[in-house]
Amino acid sequence: MSKKEIKKQEGISQADLERLELLQRANEKVGKQLTINSETGNLEEFDELRELVGKEFENPEEKYNLYYVGIRRLLMDYLPKGKDNEQLRNIIYDEKNVFLNLGKKKSDNNGIRKSDGRMTYQPIMNEILDIIIKWVGESQNPFDLYRDFYELNEKNGYGHENYDDSTQSVAKAMLALSNNRI
Repeated sequence: MSKKEIKKQEGISQADLERLELLQRANEKVGKQLTINSETGNLEEFDELRELVGKEFENPEEKYNLYYVGIRRLLMDYLPKGKDNEQLRNIIYDEKNVFLNLGKKKSDNNGIRKSDGRMTYQPIMNEILDIIIKWVGESQNPFDLYRDFYELNEKNGYGHENYDDSTQSVAKAMLALSNNRI
């Protein structure tokens, strides 16, 4: 049936016909796109959905490197070392882990997080690695890193570990010391 016949039979406006035509075209090309081949200059059609499904979303080797060679290695190299600084390091690691685990906390489940930050999504790992790299390049003050992780968890609505009174006092002091430096 031609456009004129449809228009006569149903009293459809020109704008309605154009919309109908666009809807018919959209229905014909589900998930397909046109692209220009850079070598030949010809128009080519490719299946956008096939490209999307075939793409690797997560790469185990890259995740390993992000976590162990990036995040963990930098924290081990640049946070204060020794038994005297263990509590400080653990508070920073906990804040990092709350973010990597999308808000899951040990304090929510009697000391068990029920999630593993090493298995989180690569964009999440990249975000925290960027913060650590920036911290190594600019400050290397552990209180600043704690503040950055703390603010990241605040921004995402994840909250923080609910420590005992002594550890909570250290965490508050670290945050206060960092904020006084700004």
